Amino acid sequence: MTDYLADVKKYDAGASEDAVNKIVKHLGIALRNRDSSLVSCSDPKELDRVRTNWIEKKLGVSDEAKANSVIEKVCQELSADRTKSRVTFYYLTAKHLGKLGSL
Repeated sequence: MTDYLADVKKYDAGASEDAVNKIVKHLGIALRNRDSSLVSCSDPKELDRVRTNWIEKKLGVSDEAKANSVIEKVCQELSADRTKSRVTFYYLTAKHLGKLGSL
């Protein structure tokens, strides 16, 4: 089992263990497959899924421009990491949108 909290803490030293656990629970079975446990910033369809399924449906942010801006920001933030953990990606998008408390 991957240590999701440790990965998130590389980007947010004060990461909430509770928020990370809620994201892991939300993603569930998707984390069992290596391909679906990672986010590809070079795949527009992947980023559309993140926007639609996570930012719009789960976080309740329907402003597409704002969502795209946050996705782009997180992609830049994680650019040095070739394997972008979906848990870390989702955590950072929620943090930048101020939605960690609503997970």
